[in-house]
Amino acid sequence: MGNSKSSALSKDILEDLKLSTKYTEEELSAWYKAFLKECPNGRITVDKFQHIYSGFFPDADPKDYAQHVFRSFDTNCDGTLDFKEYIVALHLTSSGKTSQKLEWAFSLYDVDGNGTINKQEILDIVKAIFKMINEEERNKLPDDENTPEKRADKIWDYFGKKENDKLSEGEFIQGTLENQDILRLIQLEPKNVKKC
Repeated sequence: MGNSKSSALSKDILEDLKLSTKYTEEELSAWYKAFLKECPNGRITVDKFQHIYSGFFPDADPKDYAQHVFRSFDTNCDGTLDFKEYIVALHLTSSGKTSQKLEWAFSLYDVDGNGTINKQEILDIVKAIFKMINEEERNKLPDDENTPEKRADKIWDYFGKKENDKLSEGEFIQGTLENQDILRLIQLEPKNVKKC
């Protein structure tokens, strides 16, 4: 592997990313230069990630949600995102296949990383999402999903789970594919996202 401060991307990483994403060599090289400009040491910390994420939600508090997103992308659990993790995450969230996006969503909701989701983990993520929804938008939500607790209950009920049950990745993906309401409820779609 090349020096993380080098302006050139190592051939191994470049070839791996070309195979696992839709990006060309030129696009990956441009992304790498921009990445190093923002993160000269070749790594994004959770604090930096939260700062970047805050720029997209100027009228909200995305810190908790950004921390969960960061955790789900930090595949080697070292507390930073390297360029490869960053690009794979970017590809997955912007143009990945539905099944890949749902696998990522499962990892987002699997807060403790034990391979299952419980109702408290659903609530933790939904609370983080609600911090990013302004009051006007919250007031427009249906009565049965206008609080984090109500929305978490609704999601859990859609999966047909009892209070202390656990949800496997397969159940999560299948249930979400079969029910568009679950997909809508687990996603973050605030209207106040700043376009860059």
